Order: sequence, then structure tokens, then C-alpha cells
Amino acid sequence: MDVLYTKEHEWIRIEGSAGVVGITGYAVGQLGDITFVELPSVGKVVKQFDVLCSIESVKAASDIYAPLGGTVVAVNQSLDSRPEIINESAEEKGWLVKIEISDPSGTGRLMERQEYDEYVKGLE
Repeated sequence: MDVLYTKEHEWIRIEGSAGVVGITGYAVGQLGDITFVELPSVGKVVKQFDVLCSIESVKAASDIYAPLGGTVVAVNQSLDSRPEIINESAEEKGWLVKIEISDPSGTGRLMERQEYDEYVKGLE
């Protein structure tokens, strides 16, 4: 199971031709307590690094970008009533959307975990 990361702190876990997308623990730490998630509609088509959805927290509102291009095939409905799931489990239960990947070659523009960890260290 490949998990790749963006410089904007999104992750995508690739499962066959689809990918599960969320934000990293680092992003959650920067945002603080998440109070609202505006999820996209199923069927929304996004290009790599387009705005996918938005998250509001006690500190800020932030756009979340698509790590890869594709079509939204599922959204995490649990976040409608419990956005704090992202704070509790950002890289597991707090996933945002699943997309059917249209262009897998975009993975070359993403980072593996070790690269991402090094990138984050450079931000601190």
C-alpha cells in the first residue's frame, strides 16, 4: 500500500486504480481543532493540485488540494457530524475522499514518507 505526500500536507493512499486522500498529522497540528469540513460532491472531477475541499479550524480555514487528478467516488460522511475525527486519526479514520485516479503518472510529483518527513523537518 503506497502512501504519498504533497508539500501542502495532503496524503494519498493508493489502492489499485483509486486513492484515499486526507491531511497529515503535521497539517492537523498547524490547524488545531477542526470544526468543519466542506467535502466535495461525489462525481467532482479534479486535476492534480486543484482545490478538492476545505477545512475550517479554530485557527484558520484552509483549502485542501488533490494529490492526484481523478473523480471523487466517495466522501467520508462521518466528518459531517464529527469533523474532530481528523484531529483524532488524521491518517486513518479521518480520511476525506476517495478518488478514481485518472492520471497515475502524477505520482512522480509527490513525496514518499521519508522525503515528506525531511521536508517537514525543514519547516520547523
